[in-house]
Amino acid sequence: MNFDDFRRRADRVRAVPLETVLALCNAVRDQRDRRKWHTRQGPVSITGQKFTNWHRNIGGGGAIDLVMHLADLDASAAVVWLEQHWPAGHATAGITAPHSSSSQRAAPSATSTNRTGIGTLCLPDRDPSKLRRVRNYLTQHRNLSSLVLDPLIETGKLYADNRGNAVFLLVAGKANRPVGAELRGTGARVWRGMASGTRKDSGYFWVGVKGPKRVVLCESAIDAISCCMLYPDRVCISTAGARPNPPWLRAILDRGYEVDCGFDTDLAGDAAAREMIRLYPDIQRLRPAAKDWNVVLASLS
Repeated sequence: MNFDDFRRRADRVRAVPLETVLALCNAVRDQRDRRKWHTRQGPVSITGQKFTNWHRNIGGGGAIDLVMHLADLDASAAVVWLEQHWPAGHATAGITAPHSSSSQRAAPSATSTNRTGIGTLCLPDRDPSKLRRVRNYLTQHRNLSSLVLDPLIETGKLYADNRGNAVFLLVAGKANRPVGAELRGTGARVWRGMASGTRKDSGYFWVGVKGPKRVVLCESAIDAISCCMLYPDRVCISTAGARPNPPWLRAILDRGYEVDCGFDTDLAGDAAAREMIRLYPDIQRLRPAAKDWNVVLASLS
């Protein structure tokens, strides 16, 4: 985009409320200080449209600066990220309902209408030629076992897209109907996102055998696979972020499953776990011995 185009587009999204951006980035509001949020970048305090990360001595103003900080994006990518999460031209109207999508628009191969009418699900195209790259990343850099990955690949719940990203399908119902996907970059730059139109409230990525009646909730698909390798007698589910109250959780509890909250061992993970257990007292905390389950797995390799 040229400078004038960038300025016009930036002006449309700069005033998106910071609280909305934080919620969409899976930050957790502090229970004692309503202006403080726990994020993957550390605690962030907001005052109006200004924010400060005291641990990193970083601050800024407006939604673009905040997305750049939280998602490690440059300004142009942050503008695109905001445009994809809110209908164009409406950001300055104070919309607080997030438009769920990816921070990088994927090439469409499957489409279904979002129940709320907000958008459509666009899953990335499968690219078998990039599968070796994805497998190498997951086995060599993330220490995941081929014995666990191969069934996921065979059933189509894990595949490579044409950018070489790992795609982990979120599914719903007994038919495992796709409702979205977690995307994980496999290149030199760490990158993660969601397929455009993903409906995290409708389904989830899961791994494990169906027999066990014990479930572990994890923050990402890679963590769920790592946890499943550590606890092969359990079904491991990704909540795609530290989400304390995904709408499908009640149905799992009502079906008689014992549920452990395996969120990350950090401020955001601990805060979300406390809130989940407050809402559902039968859930137990299963805290990783390191920051997350993949780090725990790597320490044992």
